[in-house]
Amino acid sequence: MSDALRPMGRTRLYEQVLDRLRAYVAEGGLGAGDRLPPERELAQRLGVSRASVKQAIVVLEVQGLVEVRHGGGSYLVRDSLDAEPVERLVERRRRLPDVLEAREALETKLAELAAERRTDEDLEAMRAALDVMADDIEGGGHGVDGDRLFHRAVTEAAHSSLLAEFMRSIADQITESRNESLRQPGRPARSLAQHGAILDAIEERNARGAAAAMRRHVRTVAKVRLLDWDPEAG
Repeated sequence: MSDALRPMGRTRLYEQVLDRLRAYVAEGGLGAGDRLPPERELAQRLGVSRASVKQAIVVLEVQGLVEVRHGGGSYLVRDSLDAEPVERLVERRRRLPDVLEAREALETKLAELAAERRTDEDLEAMRAALDVMADDIEGGGHGVDGDRLFHRAVTEAAHSSLLAEFMRSIADQITESRNESLRQPGRPARSLAQHGAILDAIEERNARGAAAAMRRHVRTVAKVRLLDWDPEAG
């Protein structure tokens, strides 16, 4: 049966709430650190359910645009609520589990091989990457560049051209998962510590320990707010 006459899509109500909140922040000149009105007040003023408002806030939280403090309201992280379209967010949520599964399989093996094959130069590259990450985090950043450099250094230390090619083939998806993970509250410092544990095992030529440390790290990367979000709720 042709699906040309399938039901037409409708804009989700929470997406309309998002549009109103973007306009509210822009027109009110609000910026990072400012608090949004309580959900109950927003629901009353917009004439929608609290569920729709809550879902809109969750979308903004997932994208790192607001910080939700338990019992304390929602605060802007940036000076605007300009965000990627919801459909793009939905698509990223759909593919993220596959990316994380591939990362665990590939990077666990890479860490194991790195422990067996690493050179002094490889270790220096990993240490330099952690220095970059630590400096960025200390300055208030998320440590994205240092994270990327560290995982690249581990890949190179494995000295496996085919596994390195596999990693390059999913580089864009890995970048998405890295950005998603590192904007979780408290995650940059935790990732830095986990990287340190991976480096220690590789330096000690402990292949089993390096693989286990990498597996723990990638499973932490998988714990992101995006995967708890239900696009159809609200």
